[in-house]
Amino acid sequence: MTKSILLVGVGGQGTILASKILTTGLMEAGYDVKMSEIHGMSQRGGSVSSQVRYGDQVDSPVIEKGAADIIVAFEQMEALRSLDYLKESGTLVVNTEKIDSMSVIVGDQKYPDDVLEEIGRHVEEKAVDATKIAAELGNPKAANVVLLGTIIKAMGLDQIDWDQILEDNIKPKFVELNKKALRAGMEAVA
Repeated sequence: MTKSILLVGVGGQGTILASKILTTGLMEAGYDVKMSEIHGMSQRGGSVSSQVRYGDQVDSPVIEKGAADIIVAFEQMEALRSLDYLKESGTLVVNTEKIDSMSVIVGDQKYPDDVLEEIGRHVEEKAVDATKIAAELGNPKAANVVLLGTIIKAMGLDQIDWDQILEDNIKPKFVELNKKALRAGMEAVA
């Protein structure tokens, strides 16, 4: 049976790195894995999404609307934008961080105050302040690995040697921080 994970965020949040670490772990665990990523205007704070599908045999990396088992949103508005990809029985984990889009920054639009409430009207979400958790561990940029931990726990993938995968994919000076971030993310959805 194929499982589908959609990661959505804003450029600079580490969405692609988290999906690559996830993909590496799944492949090392023996799954057939396909990954697709869309960068958009990622260097300018635009939307970034990554689709990861895994199972015994995966034919396509593309997740159709209504087919994602889990969506992990690195930012609130990106969660709202991606809701139509979540299957009825799916799980939505959303970082409570708000990042202003370019249209908000230049004053053309206002960031809505009630994004989480609007999401809650459609699906049950698990809100995690991953940025705060990462900051408390020493670096708010590790929020992506906190969110990776939520995926691992929600999908029951904790038997994989994630510490080794982090050691193989993260700069040595950040490995210990990221190991703590991963565990914190797993605990946040436990």
